[in-house]
This record gives sequence, C-alpha cells and structure tokens, in this order.
Amino acid sequence: MSTAKTVAMVTGASAGMGADFCRQLAGRCDVIIAVARRAERLQALAAELAGKVEVHPLEADLNTVEGVTRALEALRQQGPVDYLVNNAGFSTFGQFADLDIQGQRDMVNLHVDATISLCRAAIPFMRERGGGYIINVSSVGAFLPGRGLAVYGATKVFLNYFSQSLQAELEGTGIAVQALCPGYTHTEFHEPLQG
Repeated sequence: MSTAKTVAMVTGASAGMGADFCRQLAGRCDVIIAVARRAERLQALAAELAGKVEVHPLEADLNTVEGVTRALEALRQQGPVDYLVNNAGFSTFGQFADLDIQGQRDMVNLHVDATISLCRAAIPFMRERGGGYIINVSSVGAFLPGRGLAVYGATKVFLNYFSQSLQAELEGTGIAVQALCPGYTHTEFHEPLQG
C-alpha cells in the first residue's frame, strides 16, 4: 500500500475559479498548495476545507520573480505534485497604446512566465511518478481577437499553444495537459474591466 500523498498546487486560489478548483480537488488530494496574493482569503479557504484536505496557503505574487521563486520552493518542499492548476491571472481593458506598459508586462509575466516555470518544475516529478495532471487556465478570448484586450488575448493564445505542445511532448508518460478555455464567468476577475 502506497503512503505517498496526493498533492495539488493551485494558483490564483483565493477566489473564483481557483478557490473552486481547490474545493473540487479536496476530494481527490491529501494536500493542496493554495497560491495567491491575498493571505486572508487563503486562510479563509484553508478553514473552509479543514477536515477535507490539508491546505498549505502560500501568499505569493506570481508576476514577480520573488513570488515565482516562493511557489517553486513550495513545490520542492511539498511535491511531487499530482495536479498543477495554473489559474492565476488578471486583465486590463483599453487600447494597447494607451495602457501602462508595466501592467502589460506584469500580465505576460503572470500568464506566461509563472506558468512555464511551474510546469517546468512539476513535470520531472510527474514523469518520475508515471503521471499527473496540468491545467493551464486560458480563455475563449484566445480565439476571439478584439479591441481592448490585445496583450491578454495574446497570453491566452500562448497558453493554448504551450498546453497542446506539452501534451504532444508528454505523450505516453501518463501526464495529461490541457488548456481550459472558459468564456465569461461571474467572478471577481472581471471587476477591473467593468470600471
């Protein structure tokens, strides 16, 4: 009988889809590393799931090098992970030439760099264990280019391509990779877009 714990890491876990991923994984995992910027929300989620799963709240801003480093360290300490859900994200709305460039760079860092960094750290462990699941949360916006979301949409196109390519590279390893492409969801994510 195996004594290995089933471990998940969920980013953007403090609200919306990220918190819902944690709730769903609570029935499948022994440990969830819940990563987000808002510590008080993570603590509330841990309290909600107490008795169902061991939640390790990790306050980290994944659009910074320091935040990604903290998440990578948590993966090393708690891993290997069986489930990796790259859900952290944000968007801004406006004409690209009028938006603050640092905010756009932060979005690329969060959606792209954090995702590839966490996938790169998790995959060797998953291969060694003979399987795992990676969900990269993208958007239907990847398929619908339009005004006001140029960088956001481009990062989601990247996530789709990256996920499909990883799935092809990992064929036969037992690791399943998918890009989840939701449409509009009623979460806090859209509040900044509503002005």
